[in-house]
Amino acid sequence: MPKRFFLAGIIQGSQKGKRLYPQDYRERIKRALKERFPQAEIFCPYELHPNSIDYDSKKGKETFLQMIEEAKRADLLVAYLPEASLGTAIEIWECYKSGVPVWTISPMGENWVVKFFSTRVFPTLAHFEAFLQEQGVV
Repeated sequence: MPKRFFLAGIIQGSQKGKRLYPQDYRERIKRALKERFPQAEIFCPYELHPNSIDYDSKKGKETFLQMIEEAKRADLLVAYLPEASLGTAIEIWECYKSGVPVWTISPMGENWVVKFFSTRVFPTLAHFEAFLQEQGVV
């Protein structure tokens, strides 16, 4: 049973300028994980850095690299990708290389990062939630 989840997911995606993708999905994922794994820690980079879009280049780069290291320390990475996200793709790749299982929630099942480096792929949040309620086995 996983003890530590890293919640990766789209923050900016393909947004131009300083616009963010809505982050409400994070609470839904955390709720589903806590119901199935009540003792687990859920590490959410957005909670720690909600204003990272305003960081200068130095602080932004340091923060991103720190979050990658945190992801690699997780027992399982859960990635939410309704559309492409370069940062999340890097987190997935680094976890894959480090042997951390990756569960990806994404309709992009044929995307190479999603397809080749995910341990499990769920096409929607509802599929992810149903899996946790029915099985939840890592």
